[in-house]
Amino acid sequence: MTLKEIVKDNRVYFNSYRKGVLYYRVAVDGKNYRFPVPIEDTGDATFLDSDKAMLFMRYIRKALKENTFELLAVS
Repeated sequence: MTLKEIVKDNRVYFNSYRKGVLYYRVAVDGKNYRFPVPIEDTGDATFLDSDKAMLFMRYIRKALKENTFELLAVS
């Protein structure tokens, strides 16, 4: 999947927080993925529980590059 396919007309949802990292979830083709957003990299931005995926492109791009864009287990 490409970055464009992930963010186009899509939303992200807050998933969890641990040790200085916000984790957001995004659904792509019916599967849920999680990616990190380091607090140290957020500046004075406001992070909502749900937002446009387009606004998270930089974090998704970085997660894809660093293999931290993880498929969440199906329950």
